[in-house]
Amino acid sequence: MPKTPTLYDLMLLLSMQSEEDKRTKVIADVEAAITAADGEISRNQSWGQRPTAFKIDHQAEADYQLIQFSGPTSLLETLSHSLRINDAVLRFRIIKVVPGTPEAPEAAPPIVTAAATPAAAAAAPAQAEASEAPAAA
Repeated sequence: MPKTPTLYDLMLLLSMQSEEDKRTKVIADVEAAITAADGEISRNQSWGQRPTAFKIDHQAEADYQLIQFSGPTSLLETLSHSLRINDAVLRFRIIKVVPGTPEAPEAAPPIVTAAATPAAAAAAPAQAEASEAPAAA
């Protein structure tokens, strides 16, 4: 029985201080490394410029890129090494996609606001119940 290739998500946060050509070259180099290792790219999405959760190298925003690919595990070390030494890359994360999990959405996910946090959602029903209670006379 042939082994199915492992699926990975590569999340890249690219520096907005780097030129557009340099950021494009990082993505092209990643794609070339994947295909050179007999891997296959199944999704390549640019999520655009977004704020980071905290400043990274004194930068509050980054250019987000999601690349979903399959390939041998030896490819992970090659990608990690090349991304770690590239100045245009602020952060990256390679995550193994577990079989049976839903695929990534076609569009970029919404930015979570304070109102969408679990604590705010838990407080909302309590506030609604308090406003529906009859006033004591």
